[in-house]
Amino acid sequence: MAGKRRKSGGEEIVERRGGDEAIYKARGMRTVGGMLKRIPLIVAGVATGIALTLGAARISNAWSFLPNRELNRAASQVKDVLRLVNEHYVEPEAVSYEGLAKSALHGMVESLDPYSEFLEVAEMDFLEEQLSGNFSGVGIQVEIRDGRVLVIAPIANSPAERAGIERGDEILGVEGKGFDQDVTVDEIVDRLRGRPRSKVTMDLLRPREGKRFQVTLQRERIELESVRAVEVLSEKTGYILLSDFSDHTARDFERALERLEKEGVDSLIIDLRNNPGGLLEAAVAVAEPFFKQGEEIVSTRGRKAEDTAVYRARRKAPGRRWRTAVLINGNTASAAEVLTGALKDTGRAIVVGERSFGKGSVQTIFPLESGEGVRLTTARYFTPSGVSIHGTGILPQVEVTLTDDEKSKLTVQLARADVADPHEFKERFGFEPIEDRQLQAALQALRGTESVAVRSRVISRR
Repeated sequence: MAGKRRKSGGEEIVERRGGDEAIYKARGMRTVGGMLKRIPLIVAGVATGIALTLGAARISNAWSFLPNRELNRAASQVKDVLRLVNEHYVEPEAVSYEGLAKSALHGMVESLDPYSEFLEVAEMDFLEEQLSGNFSGVGIQVEIRDGRVLVIAPIANSPAERAGIERGDEILGVEGKGFDQDVTVDEIVDRLRGRPRSKVTMDLLRPREGKRFQVTLQRERIELESVRAVEVLSEKTGYILLSDFSDHTARDFERALERLEKEGVDSLIIDLRNNPGGLLEAAVAVAEPFFKQGEEIVSTRGRKAEDTAVYRARRKAPGRRWRTAVLINGNTASAAEVLTGALKDTGRAIVVGERSFGKGSVQTIFPLESGEGVRLTTARYFTPSGVSIHGTGILPQVEVTLTDDEKSKLTVQLARADVADPHEFKERFGFEPIEDRQLQAALQALRGTESVAVRSRVISRR
């Protein structure tokens, strides 16, 4: 999957396995957050297509009306096994029909591939938050350090920011209840999140002032940022860090481009390292500013006609012609590879870094009436040159290999750009910020684009 819920480091954090975030495409049915989709943040088809929380008897009755004899025979066999287990297993409380049915469905769907999954209600709800790029809460990122619950930063224009909560504030308790010594970030975040317009009271300490205070906040929908950094580097080179691809990624990316344009940049670095992907449509929309109307960005091929399509640029404006470099690594996957492949295949960007993850399949979300859902692999995607990168990844033209120690440290540096002071950074994370050799290589590549674009070279630490 893409993402398993961890929330470590903040309300919006999602723990992802490597770089294998699922990629999602829209479909003509009820959508999740406006489209059937993925990821920053997150591993299902149901052969029956009916609500899955029914007891085994009701499921088999529903199946019995279907004309497919093979399906009926399979359903009968499943029913027989469910009944045998329910009636004879030594611990009766462990074998309710509903529990057995859900276990069977998990096994059936999740045996197909790493990206297909049966989603229970809570997982479906969480996936919707991931794909829409927002959640309901107070808008703070938190971490546990030395047994203390600290605010990393309030999210812009959130209830927490408007209430004056600051980076470094310590959360002493929620709703008058403190935290156990072994409290996890998951537990803290669960206590802070809730229904929109519901209220939550927090007890805080501002260490530098020795001030204790209490705030009551009204929860609201919080929009997460896909564009995590926008800045101008040396020699008029713009830099944009994309963390994932959600509903509003394309809008935020376009704003970032406009901002850099006003600042006079003539070249661009798009940082997709550790980006696990997300919405197929979002990746296409992010690519569009670089393409002319009608040019192919990506195509998909599946069993059904609706899963086979060619995605082309729809903008009438001419594509931007900035010299562009894309940074990737082994955790760049899915929709991030769609964008990388489109820019590389068409000669619009030089790709720098390490081979990407190789996640070239597309998942569709099938919502069920029960509130549960199925995430199912329905297609493969292909770059403009007709190449499938599934299982192979994208090889950069300028390969910059990092040691495991460098990878670990750079991951922290990219995730915690809020800690700009080197001394504070070392105190917080136990090491001094290191040189980003991949970023430096991208800058060098842009300065020598005419030669680098046609020659692959390897930069590695001996």
